[in-house]
Amino acid sequence: MLFCALFGGLPSALICLMTALLHESGHIFCAARMGFKCEKVKIMPYGAAAMCDVDGIRAGDEIKLALAGPAVNAAVCVALAGLWWFFPQTYAFTDTVLQANLAMLAVNLLPAYPLDGGRVAGSVLSKLFSKRVATIILKCVAALCAVALTVAFFLSGYNPSLLMFALFLVCSAIEKAPAAKLINFSSEGKLKRGIEVKYVLCDRSLTYKEAFKKLDDKRYLVLQLYDGGVADEITQDELYAQAAKHSFYDAVFDDADGEGLPEIHFSRNERENSSFEISPETTALTQASPSETASSTAPESERKS
Repeated sequence: MLFCALFGGLPSALICLMTALLHESGHIFCAARMGFKCEKVKIMPYGAAAMCDVDGIRAGDEIKLALAGPAVNAAVCVALAGLWWFFPQTYAFTDTVLQANLAMLAVNLLPAYPLDGGRVAGSVLSKLFSKRVATIILKCVAALCAVALTVAFFLSGYNPSLLMFALFLVCSAIEKAPAAKLINFSSEGKLKRGIEVKYVLCDRSLTYKEAFKKLDDKRYLVLQLYDGGVADEITQDELYAQAAKHSFYDAVFDDADGEGLPEIHFSRNERENSSFEISPETTALTQASPSETASSTAPESERKS
């Protein structure tokens, strides 16, 4: 904005900024109607982005949410065309507004993630292919769109916005997916919408390395040990807690905790049906060494001998 103000382009820059905010308002109002919360709009050199908590959104709703922004730009274009029809003299004052909205509409409909068109394409591809294949296709399309925008940069007389969008798409294509993290259950509205639980059936050979590959940031992971039936299970929170005390290549359902003491896992039924209380004596026994425990639990005559 400072650069535009110094070199006489501030009015056009303000129009582009307002166009981007109108576009994001479409996403925000659509998200609000679906029950999702948007906290802020992030302004960047190549545009703006509404920061919304839409974890767990369905593919159909994702398409509606993605198209809400371009729909606002399309509505502005139609309104300006009607205005010019009835009041041609307004063309001189609103032609830049139309150009900005047409550019915003055209760029966001490109099938390149994370643009709106890319989100629509991703939702459709996820129904036809696996998540990995859909991601590869989207990244390839994003790279092709970046090449096309770079060519347009030279053909249009070196429009810097086109080059910024091309660089943005390249960075998005090579960016790795964020690491899975613990789901924040205190997040407002998350439990109201419900969180999907992902159950994974495995055997005792499953390592922490393989277990962490099964994590994602949309669902809550529960690992279940199969031994002629579900013999044990570990939740995502328990997995994180145990991983801090083990090697990355240790077995998740190992019988030892690394200190020579047996590690007890309670099955879901045992946890639900347990009603005992841990007394100080029981706590003392569980904290004693194996030899001390054997000594304290042996008959009195044996202990004296």
